Amino acid sequence: MPVDAEQARQFTPGTLVVICAFEDIPEHKFEVQEVFEDCVGGYSRTGPLAGEYGEPDFEMILRVIR
Repeated sequence: MPVDAEQARQFTPGTLVVICAFEDIPEHKFEVQEVFEDCVGGYSRTGPLAGEYGEPDFEMILRVIR
């Protein structure tokens, strides 16, 4: 079950989550650095976007790893 907005707003820097697959990018781990009103900012840790900054919407977060 995807993470809801209320849960996502409680994330702190370093929270590791799983982002759902989209377009041609597979599901991957993402480390949160900032929490915004409707998305999180941070870096992909696995997959083809590893090391890249992104701002996925809360709806894209599948689950929290740590």
